[in-house]
Order: sequence, then structure tokens, then C-alpha cells
Amino acid sequence: MLTMEKLDDAILPHERQEQIWERLRQRGRVIAADLAVELRVSQDSIRRDLRELAARGLCKRVYGGALLMTRIAPISERRGEQVERKRALAALAASLVSPGQILFIDAGSTNSAIAAALPEGSHLTVVTNAPDVALALIGRRGFEVLSIGGRIDPQIGGAVGSMALRQVQGIRADLCFPGVCAVDAQTGLWTLDPEEMVLKRMMIEASGETVLVATQEKLIAAATHHTAPVESISHLVIERGTEPAIIEAWKAAGISVHVT
Repeated sequence: MLTMEKLDDAILPHERQEQIWERLRQRGRVIAADLAVELRVSQDSIRRDLRELAARGLCKRVYGGALLMTRIAPISERRGEQVERKRALAALAASLVSPGQILFIDAGSTNSAIAAALPEGSHLTVVTNAPDVALALIGRRGFEVLSIGGRIDPQIGGAVGSMALRQVQGIRADLCFPGVCAVDAQTGLWTLDPEEMVLKRMMIEASGETVLVATQEKLIAAATHHTAPVESISHLVIERGTEPAIIEAWKAAGISVHVT
């Protein structure tokens, strides 16, 4: 009968890490105890594997396991991904907007869909750092568009840096739609880029309410920079089919949850 130590040697570490990585990609998160049973190795081996994957930037270690580390594709790629899902989320998010409001709309393919879904004739002022968002609104009846300038990051799809920050200062908005990299009901919103994180944080702090709009993947992903605590979030717009436990966790945190 094989001992656990012998089972550890039955598969090479890099092969086992590939199997763990595939489970992370499929599930978004893994639990060390469950992996030990599935792969028939000790939890110590699994913890070593997770440390190695985390060092490679593929996951984020958490108590008892790991979360998939979000990787954001360039905006040019994201425009064509999950189009119908984003449109459904955008239509629901747009319904939270009232006539005459001032909105911060951050960069992101889902936020571009939100801009396109906003109804005409609502006399809205939209402040955005994203050319895609501005283009979705320019020329439509009932919109005033204020464009935040500066260096346009091709990955993010919007202006970031000191010039953008200076232009945001002094603006007050009714609603903020920050782009979402990763989010959870315990810690709030997370971002991958440090400059983008600072800009999102400033937009959120200058807004009366904040609306997060997230595909299911963003609810189980991880990112590197904490951007806003859950207490600063007013609404969460998510997809039908989201795990009931995730929905209940957000509701328990006092967030208004809207499901497509």
C-alpha cells in the first residue's frame, strides 16, 4: 500500500501544478484539502504547489486554498468577449440611473455597454476617462460628456496617471461605475494596475453611490490592489446563475443586489 509520501512522488510537481492550474481556470478557486484528496497527495505538497503558482502570478493564496489571479486582456480584445452577457448586465445597470444625474463611468468593456444602454433624453452628465464610453454617448440627445484626459493605457482602455487624477479632483457625481477586475463580499473591489486603482478610488470617494457591474468570473477572481471596501459599494449588478451563497453574502453585507 502506498504511503502519502510515496503518492507525492507518483506524479511530478510540475505535472501536478498543471492539474491545479486547470482546476483554478475552471472553478476560479481551489481548496487545499479537496485538492489533496483529488490528486492523492499530502496537503503539504498542495501548499507547496500553490506557493509556486502564486510566485508565478497565476493565483492568490488565501486561507485554506487559492483564488484565480485575474488577467485582463487589452480593451481591443475585451470588446468582442461575452458581448450578450455584458449587454444584459448593462441594461439592468442603466435602469439604476435617474434623469439629471452626474455619472462617473470608468474604462472597461462592460462600462462601454452601460454607456450605450443609457436612455436618451435623460439630461445626464457623464464624466469618463474612457474614449469608448465617450464615443458611445457623443451626439446622442440629452448627454453632456466630460472627457478626462491624460495618458491612455491600451490595456485598460482609459486615461490614468497624474493628469487624469487632477481633472477628477473637484468633480462630484451622483453615481460611479468603476471598472471591475475582481470583487468579493468580504473585502470589496480589487484592481490590477496601481495607477488605475488610485483613479477608481478617487471616483468612488467623490460619488454619492457606487455601482459594481460584474460577470460571474469577476466574483471568484483575485487582483493585486485593494481599491474600495465593501462599505463603499451601494449596488451590485450580477448575472442570473450566480451561486446563491455569493448573492447571500453580498446581501448580508448590506448591498443592494440586482440579478439579470
